[in-house]
Amino acid sequence: MSQFVPVNPKPFLRSLVGERVVVTLKFNETQYKGTLVSSDNYFNVQLRDTEEVVKGKSGGRIGDVFIRCNNVLWIGQDLEAK
Repeated sequence: MSQFVPVNPKPFLRSLVGERVVVTLKFNETQYKGTLVSSDNYFNVQLRDTEEVVKGKSGGRIGDVFIRCNNVLWIGQDLEAK
């Protein structure tokens, strides 16, 4: 059984700047996959070259996106991009 190791989110997000990430929203089974440009102290995030994915189906490329922190369920690396 693997052990959960908590991660401090601020350094984690800073380490992902310039990398492909997946941002999953709290509602509508919506994800945004793009390159992380920046995040602030409130965990608002800015992505570029972004693709919207709703219920597992691509909605196409939408370009630059700013996502407000209270809409975010989780953020992680886009492992499919590698």
